[in-house]
Amino acid sequence: MLKKAIHNYINNFRGFSREVWILALVTFINRAGTMVLPFLSKYLKEDLHFSYSQVGWIMVSFGLGSMLGSWLGGKLSDKIGFYKIMVFSLFSSGLLFFGIQFITSFYPLCLAIFIVMVVADMFRPAMFVSLGTYAKPENRVRAFTLVRLAVNLGFAAGPALGGLIIMGMGYSGLFWIDGSSCILAIIVFALLVKEKKKPVSEIAAMDQDKKVKSVFSDSIFWIFLFVCFVSALLFFQIFSTLPLYHSEKYGLSEFQTGLLMTMNGLLIFALEMPIVSKFENKQTSKIKLILAGCVLMTLSFFVLLYDAFAGILILSMLFITFGEILIFPFSNAFALSRAPKGHEGKYMALFTMSFSLAHIGSSKTGLEIIAYLGYTANWIFMGSLGLLASVVCIYLLKLTQKEKL
Repeated sequence: MLKKAIHNYINNFRGFSREVWILALVTFINRAGTMVLPFLSKYLKEDLHFSYSQVGWIMVSFGLGSMLGSWLGGKLSDKIGFYKIMVFSLFSSGLLFFGIQFITSFYPLCLAIFIVMVVADMFRPAMFVSLGTYAKPENRVRAFTLVRLAVNLGFAAGPALGGLIIMGMGYSGLFWIDGSSCILAIIVFALLVKEKKKPVSEIAAMDQDKKVKSVFSDSIFWIFLFVCFVSALLFFQIFSTLPLYHSEKYGLSEFQTGLLMTMNGLLIFALEMPIVSKFENKQTSKIKLILAGCVLMTLSFFVLLYDAFAGILILSMLFITFGEILIFPFSNAFALSRAPKGHEGKYMALFTMSFSLAHIGSSKTGLEIIAYLGYTANWIFMGSLGLLASVVCIYLLKLTQKEKL
């Protein structure tokens, strides 16, 4: 029985092209190397002695740079190709990481963080477009899932490695190794993956599509982006308000909160690919699955209103985890499926920007509500936002069904 289960699990990873596996490896190296991010606010506060307000403004610069980088990366992927953007982004951001450690005053650092994130986050939409090129249409959702697993594994490894490097070499070592990992990742990519040119038939289709549809006139896509923004806003609470709630309400230690996060990561690693494969094989509507994910994400906040025992935190995390499994891989695939040939970069740029914007707004919104009204008000607010996203998803489902008629 166990042997069969392992065999079935491994089968979910079959059928990918060599390029998709290399993209997953590069993403893992890149994300494991992004060790600066979990320690950035700590570095700014404790090493550079900035005030909380200054740290906040630097993080705003970080978010704004991420948004502009996402937009530029997508737009330039359409103009000059995703391959060149990926190589430029990772190589240049590696060099910038080397240099940023030498900037220690407030305003120059705001500008430097902004520039680093503009360059670094050009990579994300270009990478999504590359998956659309290198993955077969029938396993594209699974390809997104594979890269998500690489991201999760990288994020799991990165902070632990970063902590060890800080202990042994200080923050300076962190910047050197972070920059080196970016450069190593892109050298691996450039050596093992060759640029894939568009066939003549696709270029002709691209020219025709340019006359047919612009991303700014695709109302279905903009409604979908709203759902993405809200679901990401809810999800990012696990990095801001939820750890504080664990500690202040139930007295959980960092280790116990870490165990809940680990449960989330392990469940995604074990279950996301089989679940995605099952629904992909059945050709289930992506919007229906995103709707189910929104409902689960909504429940994760409403269950917190029952605060009689700490076990409710496990149930909440389970709802978040399964909501994440259904929303993120299928929203990636839906975003790419909406794009006409030659417009993939613009679509994926706006898609990644919705997550950057949610990242900026999530902690600020949640923490402000908690400061003035308390945790209960935040859970009601977040749950209500989830309900709104679910209702919008139902409307979106009707629009997409009508579009097919």
